[in-house]
Amino acid sequence: MKYIALFESITGATVRDCIIDEEQNRIIFVVKEGEMGMAIGKRGKNMRILEKMTGKKYEIIEHSDRPVQFIKNALKPARVKEVRIMERPDGKTFAVISVDPKDKGVAIGKNGRNAERVRFLAKRYFQIDNVSII
Repeated sequence: MKYIALFESITGATVRDCIIDEEQNRIIFVVKEGEMGMAIGKRGKNMRILEKMTGKKYEIIEHSDRPVQFIKNALKPARVKEVRIMERPDGKTFAVISVDPKDKGVAIGKNGRNAERVRFLAKRYFQIDNVSII
């Protein structure tokens, strides 16, 4: 709760969710749709203030009620060509994400951390069991 209060007081943006990732020493905020610019601040000013105050890295994702758009938002700045959400015969749901080949490394992230973040958030918000980036 203290991170949410701090984030909202500095940025003025509304936090929908906060995930503390101790393993990666980062905090992921999901902000209300349309408030991404406010959250980041001019030239990333708000992020620098927060990082200096807490010593942690911050990642911000713009919320969307639409799973395809949410996944695209979670992978920014990678250019996502297509997101297909399908259901297997066993009832499990999965997403196949096609990204620009030049952005595949950005989408997956160092040691797969961005891909893992998208998997976690897709499961948390939309009950999508797995995500593949191609």
